[in-house]
Amino acid sequence: MTLTTQTADAVPADTPVPSKKRRIALPPMTGKLAAGLIIGGAIVLFGLIGPLFVQDPSTVSDIGLAGPSSEHLLGTTQTGQDVLAQLAYATRGSLLVGLIVGVLTLILSSFFGIVGAYAGGWVDESFSLFTNIMLVIPGLPVVIVISAYVPDKSILLVSVVLAITSWAGSARVLRGSTLSLRSRDYVLACRVAGEKRWRILFVEILPNLVPLLASQVVFAVIFAILGEAGLSYLGLGASGSFTWGTMLYYAQNGLALRLGAWWWFVPPGLMLALFGAALSLINFSIDEIINPKLRNQTRAARRGWRMSKAQLRKAKESTL
Repeated sequence: MTLTTQTADAVPADTPVPSKKRRIALPPMTGKLAAGLIIGGAIVLFGLIGPLFVQDPSTVSDIGLAGPSSEHLLGTTQTGQDVLAQLAYATRGSLLVGLIVGVLTLILSSFFGIVGAYAGGWVDESFSLFTNIMLVIPGLPVVIVISAYVPDKSILLVSVVLAITSWAGSARVLRGSTLSLRSRDYVLACRVAGEKRWRILFVEILPNLVPLLASQVVFAVIFAILGEAGLSYLGLGASGSFTWGTMLYYAQNGLALRLGAWWWFVPPGLMLALFGAALSLINFSIDEIINPKLRNQTRAARRGWRMSKAQLRKAKESTL
């Protein structure tokens, strides 16, 4: 009779051996997303706390048009108003426009796009017809008509008009995605199991639309801020308030470009460009998260760049 002994440090054959290197799965496109969040977060922080540390932007002094100095970091306007104070309040105003339009667009597009497509029948047909009607209404003529009849326009009024004329496109996209999700097997299984309709909508369908909703909201914010800036530059924006567009409008009327007062028109234009670029980077990252084909194409393009550089290096070495 033979006895078999097993040492304490013996490892069974079927026990998985841990690997020495563990790869951490990072979110896709972390570079774009991080850059967009950093730039956008810095601008939002400046708009929130900046007005607390500057003077009243409407204060007029006898300094006149002056360049940046220790007393006025971004110079003054023709009437002696501090440009930094105007920029801080304008940042808050433009962000408020983007926030209002983003929230209203999210509510309207979700109601007419998701709820209508999930309900189906005459509800979907009526919602789709109303969405198509709103889709062809141009926003600029509506704002021009409102400007003719409402002399004192607030930021809320301009934001509501921009939201009403911009939600229809998002609703069409959400309707198509909801129609696709409504016919999935797990949704049909929930219906057969007797689940309530509201639970299927909020638990089974809506979570799958969160990335698409986020992308649509970011696009709506970009459209709102740039649209308001364009309207204010034409003199059709909110009256009695500061936004990036109103700063550019006053700079144009004050002949800032002709007088060489770059400190008057460059800061709001730069803030518009930076914030638009930050939101675009975030939107591109969300699109690549939603659509894996875009992420795979980006990775393939990067591999192609690396291969091209390696081939170029070899070609240089062969010629030496």
